[in-house]
Parts: sequence; structure tokens; C-alpha cells
Amino acid sequence: QVQLVESGGGLVQPGGSLRLSCAASVSIFSINVMAWYRQAPGNERELVAHITSGGHTDYAHSVKGRFTISRDNAKNTVYLQMNSLKSEDMAVYSCNALIVTSTVADYWGQGTQVTVSS
Repeated sequence: QVQLVESGGGLVQPGGSLRLSCAASVSIFSINVMAWYRQAPGNERELVAHITSGGHTDYAHSVKGRFTISRDNAKNTVYLQMNSLKSEDMAVYSCNALIVTSTVADYWGQGTQVTVSS
């Protein structure tokens, strides 16, 4: 069982920045892919960014150039640095961990609210 705890959400003005953190209860070396998703009211959940155990990253088109996903293996933590925030970035952001062995298991954090408003 993997527990994920997100933090760092909050209220920010348009154009501002926030850094989200996702702390895992296990070594993230054992996690194949860690990702950030978001869901705004009335919208489907959207994959924002992901990072593999090998360090490969990818982003949704809407956040490319503004968001950066990174990992600190020593702290078992994945970060999402969000810059130039827009009102359309406002959502609940959730961390996901995907572990592939003989089966596939994924785990979710509880989510953290990001509000972009002046």
C-alpha cells in the first residue's frame, strides 16, 4: 500500500506561482510513474504532468512551458511547480502513483485545492 500526501495548494492571483508537493510513504524508486492530475467542477479529471522512474517528463499542452514536474528521490517527494497561473488552472490537484509489476496498481492522494483569483 502506498500513501500519498499532497500539500502546497492555496489561493494565488493570476500570474502567480505555487509549488505542490506529493510525499510518498514508500521509496519512489519503486514507483514507475508519478503524475499530477486535476479536476475542476463540472470537468473530467485531466492529466497535467507525469514523471517516470527514469526521469522522463511529459505535460498537458495547456501547461507546457508554465508547469514543471520534478522528483526528489531522497525525500520520496514529487513536486509540481506552477508558474504564470491562470484562472483555468483552478482545480483540485491530485497526485497519482503507478506501480507496474506482474499487475498494475495505482494510488491516489487526497487532493489539494488550487484557487486562482484576484
